[in-house]
Amino acid sequence: MDERSVWFRPRAILVVLGVVVAAFVVLRVLWATRDVLVWVAIAALIAMALNPAVEALQSRGVRRGAAVGIVIAGAILIIVGIAALFVPTLVREVNDFAQAVPGYIDDLTKGRGRLGFLERDYQIVERVRDAINKSGVSGALGLSNTAVSVTKSIFNAIIAVLSIVFLTLFMLLEGPAWMDRIYSLLPEESQPRWRKVGHDIYRTVSGYVTGNLAISFVAGVSATVVMLVLGVPFAVALGLLVAILDLIPLAGATIAAVIVSTVGFIHSITAGIVLIVFFLVYQQFENQVLQPLVYGRTVQLSPLIVLVAVLMGAKLAGVVGALGAIPLAGAIQVVVVDWLAHRGKRSVEVTPPPETAGSPP
Repeated sequence: MDERSVWFRPRAILVVLGVVVAAFVVLRVLWATRDVLVWVAIAALIAMALNPAVEALQSRGVRRGAAVGIVIAGAILIIVGIAALFVPTLVREVNDFAQAVPGYIDDLTKGRGRLGFLERDYQIVERVRDAINKSGVSGALGLSNTAVSVTKSIFNAIIAVLSIVFLTLFMLLEGPAWMDRIYSLLPEESQPRWRKVGHDIYRTVSGYVTGNLAISFVAGVSATVVMLVLGVPFAVALGLLVAILDLIPLAGATIAAVIVSTVGFIHSITAGIVLIVFFLVYQQFENQVLQPLVYGRTVQLSPLIVLVAVLMGAKLAGVVGALGAIPLAGAIQVVVVDWLAHRGKRSVEVTPPPETAGSPP
């Protein structure tokens, strides 16, 4: 039986090894800089949300640099203004809540009050005591090196905020020029097509970001008003929590409803029931009226695609991944739709016209 040998050229082997090593290095770099990549993604979303205001000022004769400065300054003033309105109330309510916690704990340990059923039915206090006896307070509550962890988290948060602000500023200033450079690398005949694709992606992402912020603002304000009318404590703090959680697709509004309704039941049975009814009605109003009105034709994704995208994004990057999943899915949909449209055009151009009865063979 003849034996066959396969011979590879040394150059081919070196090329394969080079590709494998380069892929490994790229993946390691991406993993090592994943935090920076998240900052860049957040800054890109914010820049897309602010860019329509910059372009509106440019259309009125303002230079882009000045327009970017005006928009950034306006956004900072709005944030500072909201903080000035909410932070004092928020701090006061947090302090009130901290002072009320001992009373809640006392009622819980004695099986009284709205949360007394946790001790009466589930013996939650005995379970906590057993956990403390087995592993100590740090093991039960995870309090080891708390001060160091909190300090490190605050320091990282400050760096992240400053980095995102400057990244957003530079993206607004240099974004159009960089996009023109990227388009210029493509063949001249295909540039109009990809410019249109880029514009559609930009319109989809910016429309989703601004729409999501607007809807979350409406959710937070409406929930705060309802809680103030019902006399629920910590209304402003809980309203801010509702607005933040409403940014998270699918699950955020449900989590907010559970938390706020629980606080409402602690206050009174009537407040808890009213809040449950409010969130049920508001979710229908948001899904049927606000989202179609705010998003318009910018984001058109089926619920199945939204669910899959959010689950994958949350698995890959947590809350940030869930927030960025829908605009990323919208951008992918724009590319797929464009590819299908051009593939259909090419198939029509390649297909020969049908022969008529009088045409020669």
